[in-house]
Amino acid sequence: MARSRKKRSDDGRADDRRPGDRRAAAEAVVEAVDGGLAELIPDRDRARAWTLLIDGAPQSHVDLDDPAHLGFEYQRRLGHVIDLVAPPGRPVHAVHLGGGALTLARYVAATRPRSTQQVVERDAALVQLVRRELPLDPNARIRVRSTDAREGLAKVPDGWADLVVADVFSGARTPAHLTSAEFLTDVRRVLRPEGLYAANLADGPPLAHLRGQIATAAGVFPELALVADPTVLRGKRFGNAVLVGSAQPLPVAELTRRAASDPHPARVEHGRALTDFTGGAVPVTDATAVASPAPPPSVFR
Repeated sequence: MARSRKKRSDDGRADDRRPGDRRAAAEAVVEAVDGGLAELIPDRDRARAWTLLIDGAPQSHVDLDDPAHLGFEYQRRLGHVIDLVAPPGRPVHAVHLGGGALTLARYVAATRPRSTQQVVERDAALVQLVRRELPLDPNARIRVRSTDAREGLAKVPDGWADLVVADVFSGARTPAHLTSAEFLTDVRRVLRPEGLYAANLADGPPLAHLRGQIATAAGVFPELALVADPTVLRGKRFGNAVLVGSAQPLPVAELTRRAASDPHPARVEHGRALTDFTGGAVPVTDATAVASPAPPPSVFR
């Protein structure tokens, strides 16, 4: 059964302030969802901002007053891709595989009004929690489907999307069936010819999973770029990397400029350098796919 904790007033009555209002640290919301124990932790520095954790692993950060604010490094890098998928402000069709707290869907709605978006999030209980505690703008054209990411993707029409974002984790690991060439072939099917695919990948030394994902994407997308912290690329620590794919040339120069100007600068690998980084890794198929590696416990301390 789901369980939650909310702050109560000094006289013992439940606090009935509207969802998303500022709460003290004791007012965190804790609730069992399909994927584990979800926690919504209020941000002390931003009035109506929250961090979502699942089983202690940070998943998303949302600022209801400023949905264009992206608090996590990997989300900012995905935000750069969203910014470059079309001229500023132009509405797009976007598919989000993995919803979390719907941070990136909110970002698209805020920066590209009138965009049409589909979010595929398997954890129906998590979707209910997020909708209740961190409600979406009622004017945002965001449809959320509670189903498996690959099943939801299969229902998207050919050539419908300008953007597909994959950010799916189960127990802090990307499920195996979302790492294969067959999966990426379906991603390309739903993209328009000039559309962009962006995936949040997590790996650590020796980076075998990351290299395999690049090799797999290279068999589907003629153009690739990888955005990551240099220490992650050197295999010095576990972390996130954003892989970008397209059938058309990528805006590598502008992506590089934006990534380098972040509070935690990232490097962009492209072309021959990215091929060399892959190091002869073999593409992944449905028959050989495995989940991404689990992060070491120290990552979340």
